Amino acid sequence: MLAPRSVAIIGASADPSRIGGRPIAAMLSAGYKGRILPVNPSRAEVQGLACYASVADLPEVPDAGIVAVAAKQVPEVVAALGEKGCRSITLFSAGFAENGADGEKAQDEVLAIARRHGMRVLGPNTLGVFNVGLGYYGTFSSSLEMAFPLAGNIGIASQSGAYGAHMAALARLRGIGASVLITTGNEADVTVADAIGWMAGSDEVDVICAYQEGFRDGPRMIAALDAARAAGKPVFMLKSGRSRLGASAAASHTASLTGDDKVAGAVLAEHGVIRVRDTEEMLDFAYAAHQRIYPVGNSLGLITVSGGAGIIASDEAEAAGLPMPAMPDEAQARLRALLPYGTPTNPLDCTAQALNDLSLFEAFTRAALKDGGYRSILCFLTYVAGGPSLAPRLLDTLRKIRGEFPDRLLALCIMADEKITRAYQDAGFLTFDDPSRAVRAIATMGRVGDMLAAKPKALPTPPQVTLPATPPDEHGAKALLAEAGIAAAPERVVHSADQAAAAAAALGFPVVLKIVSPDVVHKSDIGGVRLNLGDADQVRAAYAGIMEAVGKAAPKARIAGMLVARQLTGGVECLMGINRDPAFGPVAVFGLGGIFAELLDDVAIRPCPFDVETAREMILSIKAAGILTGARGRAPADLDALAGMLSKLSALAAAAGPRLRAIDLNPVLALPDGAYALDAVIEIEGEDRP
Repeated sequence: MLAPRSVAIIGASADPSRIGGRPIAAMLSAGYKGRILPVNPSRAEVQGLACYASVADLPEVPDAGIVAVAAKQVPEVVAALGEKGCRSITLFSAGFAENGADGEKAQDEVLAIARRHGMRVLGPNTLGVFNVGLGYYGTFSSSLEMAFPLAGNIGIASQSGAYGAHMAALARLRGIGASVLITTGNEADVTVADAIGWMAGSDEVDVICAYQEGFRDGPRMIAALDAARAAGKPVFMLKSGRSRLGASAAASHTASLTGDDKVAGAVLAEHGVIRVRDTEEMLDFAYAAHQRIYPVGNSLGLITVSGGAGIIASDEAEAAGLPMPAMPDEAQARLRALLPYGTPTNPLDCTAQALNDLSLFEAFTRAALKDGGYRSILCFLTYVAGGPSLAPRLLDTLRKIRGEFPDRLLALCIMADEKITRAYQDAGFLTFDDPSRAVRAIATMGRVGDMLAAKPKALPTPPQVTLPATPPDEHGAKALLAEAGIAAAPERVVHSADQAAAAAAALGFPVVLKIVSPDVVHKSDIGGVRLNLGDADQVRAAYAGIMEAVGKAAPKARIAGMLVARQLTGGVECLMGINRDPAFGPVAVFGLGGIFAELLDDVAIRPCPFDVETAREMILSIKAAGILTGARGRAPADLDALAGMLSKLSALAAAAGPRLRAIDLNPVLALPDGAYALDAVIEIEGEDRP
């Protein structure tokens, strides 16, 4: 699809402005060295090339086929290409799954034909691909009329054709080299994940940009992302469908399954994706990454001729979590002796005087790199760096610095015309016109470096899990959890008021009494729970009250008994849960219990399974983590026990298989000396699958 030696265009047009004519015109203009084979029964010649009446009439087997015909003609054309021996087709044609059930059925039929012949399919409803290095333009994007993309080491993979071409065109306008574009459309076969996987193994691409609407095959995407990380290639992804309206638009646009955006975000982050907010941010990050300098343990030294710019950049660095430590005292004293009215801390304000005497600018910048040891440097020089009188001398200074510190990330914030800006870039400096955007890009390069340098974490040993045929009641759920090492409060199941009183005495007062029924999930809502029972008489009375309340509220519920549990007090109520995402499988959630997690939107999510260290990071990442660590004199919770429970829960979820739909532990009581699940619900579905 990306490097064909020959390509057949079925539905070829002599008009270079039509869909079937644009690829031909673009390849001819770009000097594509392969064979272009137009197919159109109405013409003998197309754009100066011999045209063939049918696929069968082609003089050779094309490596790739581009299909630009009406949807009803596509099955016949695909079959003809398959019979000819073609193994790769790009379907421009629309009118398939994006149009509803009938279109989805037609799309499935086309894919079945292609698979019978061993063909890979891009689309349908795709804008196609381009590969600048080969001059191959298997696309009908009209953006090529403005300018061809620049060669470079950035690749773009996009579910949306028009938006992918939009990103490529913006890259060209900003002078950013993006050599490869792959747009996947309806993804009947080839997906964005496949495109990322190809780029991960390509010598042409070092930086991957992706636009993604929804995920059909989570494991496929995860494998591609892991391949990119193993190859040292960052993936910057714009994932749309975050809002309800956006999710609806995504479904109608490419018939994709958007899924839960928070789950997608957690999974993507776990596998190294840097998620971006918009196209400008994506291109900023991709541009910064094209040098392949990813500072591990990043820190920023800011050299500025403006105190105001120093404040703006410092604010942005703090928001981005990018450290800006002060210069060493000795270096500050030396710089202060050179420029008494400068500020040599960090930001290093060398004032406009440094532009009159470039030795001052050089001294401040060299000190930041050598004495400050900053992994990244940003020089705010604004429009003065663009002046023809200063630029040549400044370039000489900067070239020397770049040569002495080749491993550092060096950026300039300047205003200059294209020729002067290009000269600074050719000298090895990133250039930005806004300090905040520059800082965000620099901070992200550090995140990439830390991500690529991180060692894989050990996964917990999966437990042996056998799910019951039907959803268990609370006692059964806790028994299943106990086999995985997840502790609950001491409890017993009883079947009479006297048994309840005896069990309570054995467990120790106070106790909790709860109905046990596979048909009652929200026990409190129907009076199925009694708390703070301090003696046998209270237990007997509570037993009778619960039976009466449940009998009225849920007369058909199956009653398996009554649960007597020791009432644990103190500590912090938390929630832990598992939910099976349709694309990515089981994910774990952690937050404070009660109403706080929902009201404050304060939960952490991770794909399963994960180790104890990750569980601890997850717990401490919530905004209310201080409540667990001893804020305002509170006794700190046992984070080791809490993290151990969460990790074990993740391992159980991963080992349980696809029948496990959800686990809800709410509350989990985090005490200073342990953590206990006080309630448990496990949801399963269907019978065991073969």
